[in-house]
Amino acid sequence: MTGYKKVFIDTAPFIYFIEKNEDNPEYFGKVKNFLMECYDKRKSFFTSVITIEEYLVAPYKKGECCYIETFKKLLKTLGFNVMNINKEIAEKAAMIRAEYKGFKAMDALQLATAYVTGCDLFLTNDKQLKQFREIRCIILDELE
Repeated sequence: MTGYKKVFIDTAPFIYFIEKNEDNPEYFGKVKNFLMECYDKRKSFFTSVITIEEYLVAPYKKGECCYIETFKKLLKTLGFNVMNINKEIAEKAAMIRAEYKGFKAMDALQLATAYVTGCDLFLTNDKQLKQFREIRCIILDELE
């Protein structure tokens, strides 16, 4: 995981890290190690308002305030740049959906945000997004 400076974190890694997902307990450690390594090496963290919307649905629905607070604290502590969706990002997302058949709108917006902000690594757990050629996309199984 060398050679990158700006890393975009998709929604799934947050879920696995914050909630220590019981279905895939190994992902907690992988995400934790990845975040710690990036933080120690002073990598810049990025995500978007899409991640906030996607992540917070389940905790709000279940009334799990501790997850909401942990999520907000994590974003602040690690210094995440939380990007808004603007016209340039929306247009890039449209181009992505035109080129990559089957990409969902939210995924295209996430990738477009990462692209427009100059990220050189995109951490997700959606294997389909690895098709995107303009940024290196990795899934959690690729982490040590």
